[in-house]
Amino acid sequence: MGGRPRPAPSSLASSVISVALWLSLPVVVGGCRQDMHDQPKYKPLAKSNFFGDDRSARPLVADTVARGHLRDDDHLYNGKIGGRLAQTFPFPATAEVLARGQERFGIYCTPCHGLLGRGDGMIVQRGFRAPSSFHNDRLRGSPPGYFFDVMTHGFGAMPDYAAQVPVRDRWAIVAYIRALQLSQHATVDDVPLAKRALLEHPQGGRRE
Repeated sequence: MGGRPRPAPSSLASSVISVALWLSLPVVVGGCRQDMHDQPKYKPLAKSNFFGDDRSARPLVADTVARGHLRDDDHLYNGKIGGRLAQTFPFPATAEVLARGQERFGIYCTPCHGLLGRGDGMIVQRGFRAPSSFHNDRLRGSPPGYFFDVMTHGFGAMPDYAAQVPVRDRWAIVAYIRALQLSQHATVDDVPLAKRALLEHPQGGRRE
């Protein structure tokens, strides 16, 4: 009879097997995926019959500390030494630290405290509650740890800035506040001898 030639038996068998494998592939893949969905697990805060307290979420082992969160330097991270507000800085207040503090102060502090720390910032001029001046006797006599503590935990109408300002930047701001306080109450004796001539001739010229 005429017509197409029949495929060889081996070729026909290979074609059938290929089609069968192709059709079964979604079933196999889907089955694996479904197995992953159905694997034993607990959803957050789900009840558990395995533990005596019926809680699937287990408490942390005692004294567990997250990686990078071992803050055992009480002076640096809490502004305290022996439970008391620190009278010193945890690292030297270098020129670089003061420059950093001035920058951060300008960003986070001047809206309320003003450029000189007198409590006359822009939002205060628009009706917000005025903070205390850094130049009153109480704050001039407060230790560095006090300012760090207030920035970390807030005080009165001031919220905490722990989330916005990193630890070392908070100390840099404290150092700059100290510089501001000194600048507004300094005497001639606080000026180095080599710089005192500038007080008389601030432009570098000579008086006739």
